[in-house]
Amino acid sequence: MDRFLLVVFSNFKSRQYPTGPGPEDSERCSRRAGSSGNIQRMGTQGGRPRHLKHKDKTTAESQDRPLPFSLPEYIRRILDDVTPRLWTIHRDGEVLLRLSKHGPGHETPLTIPEFFRESVSRFGMYPALATKNSEHWEVLNFNQYYEACRKAARALIKLGLQRFHGVGILGFNSVEWLIASLGAILAGGLCVGIYATNSADACQYVITNAKVNVLLVENDLQLQKILSIPQSRMETLKAIIQYKLPVKESNNNLYSWNDFMELGNSIPDSQLDQIIESQRANQCAVIIYTSGTLGNPKGVMLSHDNITWTAGAVAKNCGLSNAAEKQEVVVSYLPLSHVAAQMMDVWIPMKIGAFIYFAQPDALTGTLINTLLEVKPTAFLGVPRIWEKMQEKIKESGAKCSSLRKKVFSWGRIIGLKVNTKRMFGVHDTTMSYRVAKALVFSKVRNALGLDQCQISISGAAPLNPETSEFFLSLDIPIGEMYGMSESTGPHTTSSRNNYKIHSCGKIMSGCKNMLYQQSKDGTGEICIWGRHVFMGYLEMEDATMEAIDEEGWLHTGDLGRVDSHGFLYITGRIKEILITAGGENVAPVPIENMVKEKIPIISNAVLVGDKAKFLSILLTLKCEVDRRNGEPLDKLSLEAIQFCRKLGSHVSTVSEILELQDPLVYKAIQQGIDAVNQEAISNAQRIQKWVILEKDFSVHNGELGPTTKIRRHFVTQKYRKQIENFYR
Repeated sequence: MDRFLLVVFSNFKSRQYPTGPGPEDSERCSRRAGSSGNIQRMGTQGGRPRHLKHKDKTTAESQDRPLPFSLPEYIRRILDDVTPRLWTIHRDGEVLLRLSKHGPGHETPLTIPEFFRESVSRFGMYPALATKNSEHWEVLNFNQYYEACRKAARALIKLGLQRFHGVGILGFNSVEWLIASLGAILAGGLCVGIYATNSADACQYVITNAKVNVLLVENDLQLQKILSIPQSRMETLKAIIQYKLPVKESNNNLYSWNDFMELGNSIPDSQLDQIIESQRANQCAVIIYTSGTLGNPKGVMLSHDNITWTAGAVAKNCGLSNAAEKQEVVVSYLPLSHVAAQMMDVWIPMKIGAFIYFAQPDALTGTLINTLLEVKPTAFLGVPRIWEKMQEKIKESGAKCSSLRKKVFSWGRIIGLKVNTKRMFGVHDTTMSYRVAKALVFSKVRNALGLDQCQISISGAAPLNPETSEFFLSLDIPIGEMYGMSESTGPHTTSSRNNYKIHSCGKIMSGCKNMLYQQSKDGTGEICIWGRHVFMGYLEMEDATMEAIDEEGWLHTGDLGRVDSHGFLYITGRIKEILITAGGENVAPVPIENMVKEKIPIISNAVLVGDKAKFLSILLTLKCEVDRRNGEPLDKLSLEAIQFCRKLGSHVSTVSEILELQDPLVYKAIQQGIDAVNQEAISNAQRIQKWVILEKDFSVHNGELGPTTKIRRHFVTQKYRKQIENFYR
């Protein structure tokens, strides 16, 4: 019996990682012809009702076979604890790896330390990280980056970091953020990003849930937030490090960044190396907290393999170059506590040897363009709001041009849209008109945005407005949308310049599988995901994990979509966001909201409401200026909004003027736009009956937008419930 147990334990101490059954092993999956990796299910056959408990089919086939003898109950419990499955809720748990039998997805699993060492061996002398100090950029190469991470790891060990306990990082992107995150993983801990906009209570929840031993805060503002939390509610916290600005507080467990980095000098390299060697690719390395609108956020556990495999897959599918061929340049500005930013700014650059420049903390409120103009990235990830802001700036600049330049700009856009539409279907027809338009229009727009060296433009974290997508396509800037989630380690689909279709989210990454669950007649179903990018589970949340991952190992996303004949994925809505009218008709809000913003250029944000109601209504905000210090929307209308009003004959310049006067010209224009949207509605139930203009635009600062500027619908409907109630009186 003891020998049997030894064999079981030894299987998981070796580098031979246990792997799980692939989706092709399921007898209930029916595959359609095609090479896109899509599996489609009709109706409810082959699936489970989402509320049912799992059958224990998540372990490898050989582990499901009954033993030829009975075991005592306590032995069975031990085996249950040490035998990996496709998911776990334990921070120190291990999972079966979803390796393909051959081809993409069959690559050798790597831990993050192995992945990092491999990068350093290839790109050691290449520049890796740059941060601006006054007017000069301070640069670390990959060798220096790696040594700094090891130094941070030894310091964390000295501070008492325990295995599989968290190192929390609360603040804006910086060199220190990356060094601390990698140091945490090298030292056997977990990297835990915390949104800088989190309240004290939200921070406390993450610190407790992730069992954070060491917390890094950016500045005194974040430090005071943490110090306001009673120490009794943060029992695992042993030390705090402030990584920017001088430390004002005096506390035995509070360190400056420089002091922190010297703490581990007494820790031998051999001790750190022993911890590194003990790590396995199927263990947890990173926890990403979802910014949920209901209840506490869920801790998404990502394994070493989740991260190292996905980084390589995304780089390959997007056509990114490694530094030995051409070094990619990236600007880091989106919150690193978000999976998309972390994948784009940390893990993919590590894989390909890219050079990361850190933007200023106020990047999202206006200074990003300055960094782009100076750095000139070769690849750029923007959330939809960033692309929309760029679109507004281009339009504002165009409005100031002479009539001749306006005509040339419009002509160039017609040529650009025509040529790039052909390219989507494989026709590369570079006409003389296109070359002239490129010289007169496209190159000037790119230069003005700082994107003249950018070959890969990406949008992620939320759906991109179709009108914005078409606008940039007409300017010879095709924006490839990515689809994914924290639970898929970021992207599940990717686009590239040669593999792109407007309004789609691209194609499923090589080595991954896609299934449409409970498809309707039009081919739409819930998007389900399989692959090495599927997360380990939610930390200490078994019910939520079992709801997300079904008995066959598929991750249910909660998103609705369809796949066309060429393998491109289109998102049609989110199950939880679908409005069901009193008449029982399902309405996806996003397409209608996007159409409203397209038809009425003065509209900044639109939120459709009407769940269980007799008709649909919509909340509207107007485009206005923003306080660059804190991102707070101002009362003053944006230049584009003012120009819109002037064309109508209105002389208003603020939101409050429009509301106080109920400006008849502006109100009439908005109603005409709503009428135009209603004319394209597929049924009476999808027509907007009432609308209201809110006093302020949405913002991260005021809570209507998440950290990546995605609308938080539940928050919005709660905050403006009085206005919504007025619709239905």
